[in-house]
Amino acid sequence: MKSKTESLPECPVAMTVQLIGTKWKLLILRNLLTRPWRFNELQRSLEGISQKVLTDSLRSMEADGIITRTVYPEVPPRVEYALSELGQSLRPILDAMKDWGENYKKSNDL
Repeated sequence: MKSKTESLPECPVAMTVQLIGTKWKLLILRNLLTRPWRFNELQRSLEGISQKVLTDSLRSMEADGIITRTVYPEVPPRVEYALSELGQSLRPILDAMKDWGENYKKSNDL
């Protein structure tokens, strides 16, 4: 069985894209930069995402160490997703993407 790192591309840019490069993962990360979120909150805030895609994206990012999943021992159970320390290290990348998008929008009168 291959380890997770053996299946990742050697190119660092390609690796980053593979880990966070889907539309939904980027939007989930955007939300988690502000605070921890519950599953239903995330689903409501991401118009068009299916429950399956959200579940798969969260599981993948948790397996990659980018987010944490905390289950609180309550009835009914409360589960929150938050950025891990590794996930927090993506903040400058996402901030740069936001800045670039805002500048592009301004320069093209969108």
